[in-house]
Amino acid sequence: MNRLTYTGFCIGLTSVALFIQTAQAQSNRIITTAAPFLNIAPDARAAGMGDAGAATSPDANSIHWNAAKMPFYDKDYGFAISYTPWLRRLVNDMSLQYLSGYYRLRKEDVISASLFYFNLGDIKFVDAQNNPITDYRPREFAFTLNYSRKLSDKLGVSAGAKFIRSDLTGNISSDPNNSTAKPGNTAAVDLGIFHTNSILIGGRQAELNFGANLSNLGAKISYSNNQQSDFIPTNLRLGTALTAPLDDYNRLTFALDANKLLVPSPPERDGSQNILRGRDPNRSTLNGVFTSFGDAPGGINEEMREVMYSFGMEYWYENLFSARAGYMYEDQQKGDRKYFTFGVGLRYNRLGIDIAYLVPQKQNNPLEQTARFTLLFDFEKPKENTSVTE
Repeated sequence: MNRLTYTGFCIGLTSVALFIQTAQAQSNRIITTAAPFLNIAPDARAAGMGDAGAATSPDANSIHWNAAKMPFYDKDYGFAISYTPWLRRLVNDMSLQYLSGYYRLRKEDVISASLFYFNLGDIKFVDAQNNPITDYRPREFAFTLNYSRKLSDKLGVSAGAKFIRSDLTGNISSDPNNSTAKPGNTAAVDLGIFHTNSILIGGRQAELNFGANLSNLGAKISYSNNQQSDFIPTNLRLGTALTAPLDDYNRLTFALDANKLLVPSPPERDGSQNILRGRDPNRSTLNGVFTSFGDAPGGINEEMREVMYSFGMEYWYENLFSARAGYMYEDQQKGDRKYFTFGVGLRYNRLGIDIAYLVPQKQNNPLEQTARFTLLFDFEKPKENTSVTE
């Protein structure tokens, strides 16, 4: 089993570093948060479409992207299991697992739940003199429970509660006589809205969707007994998707998502760490959310660079076979993640299988040369027999 070695309490930044270490942008404009795994695409369908999912057609994984889509799903209950290897080129014991499920209470109401688990593999802790302290297996997880309701034939909304635990070091500290490390725990809410409308394209009925999802809106998280705490990745996702039938057997979907982290932008500082431009990031959660649209030192230009874009396409043949492609773009000064994605999917009876693959445009990525998998199971309730025997 492979192991990674870190010195002292630096392991406390492991989760953040794994997510941004491949950016290679030598800029201090990158926004970092605790528990960044919360914004990683957990399922292979959306992962094959460039991480777009706010307004695409619903499935069992919609609770992550926009649970307001769930009442528009044509199934009554089901679940999905997803597996994503992490840093597979370096180690073989890191991965993300995602379990999601849903149940239709009535025609208009759906409840859903998910468990997102990030296994960071085995870590060997050493002190400042490189003496072994102990071995440990850091892990993070988030459990979400969501309620979705259809307000009309075109409009749906959702609200969810989330518990987040980020256990990067347990109670292990580089100074055994003064242990202050601890797992981080917090809670958050998710809010979603979804609108769908039928339009005519070339004489055929097409579907135009719009979606918005505010996720991970919650309190800061702390990894020690002192007063220091970090923002979690509160994220605003806006998206649209157009699904057009090519003929009676083939249809094509185009999707576009825009994402922005609603956390403080890092200010510009001098050599003495005095703030030259921007605002002090030490703010409350709600203050950080509401000021995140105008706190970047570079003004509106830098605020626009903080928006990430996901483009996706999906082709379906007779609801049996699908092929997907996508592209994700992040500005060079904000992380410089740019990658193409590809995927395929199969549906047969109650079973579905999705596979995705990521190709970085120019920099390394924890998910390159990695196949990601999702299994889906969808069911319908038995139809009631309304016939009357005379």
